[in-house]
Amino acid sequence: MLHKISVLLLVLGFSTGAFAQNPVFTRQDTLRGSVTPERAWWDLTYYHLSVKVEPADSTFVGSNLIGYRVIEPKQIMQIDLQPPMEISRVLQDGLDLKFRKDGNAWFITLISPQPTGSIGFLLVEYNGKPQISKRPPWQGGVSWGFDQNDNPFIVTANQGDGSSLWWPCKDHPYDEPDSMLISITVPEPLMNVSNGRLRQLDHNPDRTNTSHWFVSNPINNYGVNINVGDYIHFHDVYAGEKGDLDCDYWVLSYSEEKAREHFKQAHLMLEAFEYWFGPYPFYEDSYKLVEVSYPGMEHQSSVTYGNGYKNGYGGNDVSSTGYGMKFDFILVHESGHEWFANSITNWDVADMWIHESFIAYSENLYVDYFWGKEASAAYCRGTRLNISNNRAIIGTYNVNYEGSGDMYSKGANMLHTLRQIIDNDEKWRQILRGLNEEFYHQTVKTEQIEGYISEHAGIDLQLFFDQYLRDTRIPTFEYALVKGSMRYRWTNCVRGFNMRVKIYIDGQLYWLEPSQRWQTLKEQKSVENVEVDKDFFVAKFLVTKIM
Repeated sequence: MLHKISVLLLVLGFSTGAFAQNPVFTRQDTLRGSVTPERAWWDLTYYHLSVKVEPADSTFVGSNLIGYRVIEPKQIMQIDLQPPMEISRVLQDGLDLKFRKDGNAWFITLISPQPTGSIGFLLVEYNGKPQISKRPPWQGGVSWGFDQNDNPFIVTANQGDGSSLWWPCKDHPYDEPDSMLISITVPEPLMNVSNGRLRQLDHNPDRTNTSHWFVSNPINNYGVNINVGDYIHFHDVYAGEKGDLDCDYWVLSYSEEKAREHFKQAHLMLEAFEYWFGPYPFYEDSYKLVEVSYPGMEHQSSVTYGNGYKNGYGGNDVSSTGYGMKFDFILVHESGHEWFANSITNWDVADMWIHESFIAYSENLYVDYFWGKEASAAYCRGTRLNISNNRAIIGTYNVNYEGSGDMYSKGANMLHTLRQIIDNDEKWRQILRGLNEEFYHQTVKTEQIEGYISEHAGIDLQLFFDQYLRDTRIPTFEYALVKGSMRYRWTNCVRGFNMRVKIYIDGQLYWLEPSQRWQTLKEQKSVENVEVDKDFFVAKFLVTKIM
């Protein structure tokens, strides 16, 4: 997802270590954010979401056929749907089921036995006026608007607020369906574009059409989207690592000419990210860019785009270096999420850094691939101006509470620092590719990512991750120059922090391994100048200089 650009409040990135207060959590937060007993007993296998979109009165009427595998025999199932949407009927094996509502959670009592290992299906019918998004994608819901030709233009975006804003589902990221069919009915001549491949387009007697989109891979809930407009379509093929990748572009009719030229960047993005991360994760479902009325989002195999066919982010360079104006930020950033977010998905939203840190960092890797390592390092350092250090990057577990927006720029600089520590670019690339192979199409927890990187880097990185993900302070390299020698240590850091760091003393490079105790580096001559390598996201402080 996008990040909102903020301004670093303290000069030179030096943090006071102040912590923001967490909100008070409610029962509804727990029902949404935890694996409740009514969720834990069944494994989601399939969705068939069917929705009729009514622009005239801003309503959705539809159903969701939910397939599942029984892990443990139970009879009560939790399905999520947020008001003002309402479940009207639930059916299984031809029987009407009873259900009760508890806020956003609906508890359905099953009648048929649920033996371990069995496969079941549940049909949930629903309707209502879904929440209108006043500021997509940061405020979730449905946007009901018009394009420049006064045609209806209707789009969904719901990452933070949840897919259950507009359709009934198991609204927790830990469990994904193995596949999904999305059938959307809209008034003609409008067209709906959703995830996966278009299997069929039905023209109905009531002057509507129904598009059937099939997703053959696991898909996270928030990645599911509908986009209704006066779309035209064009197509090309990218020769990728796994063969030919179908690339489809759906844009408003008056955008075709500029889109055909501007979207050539899609092949450049695929080239760079297949180099760094490995093959595009959804060859079976194709790659799509879909024009929308908001900046953009990483909807799986249906990346939405609204950056005005311009480079930068809304015409701005997020790095303030000039390199950010050499590519379309939205196209690159949101497409990068196909690897981290859609293929590798956080198990709990508290770990959303797995999505956003790696993809904020992917912007740097894109620059590296086309303009070189020094350019990419400058880009990454430039994004430090967007860091707030207001609270930890990892959020609170089991209550649907993500961490600080620093998961973007601070997370990217954490990974950039990690690249310096590993000090072997090919090894670092193989770690990134290895993550995408090891956790392909999986939901993961932070400790899995931390453990994989530590193992394959050959370095115990637990304290490193504790410092940057779980603490707000920026570690400070403290040093003193005393009669021809230098004393040094880490401060403003977690207990035991011992990250090795690259230092230049009067222009000569040293790798040091400071601890929180003073250590001494003896020199044969008087030390005049000490610099920490600028690609390490740390602060430095001269305690004293005694000649």
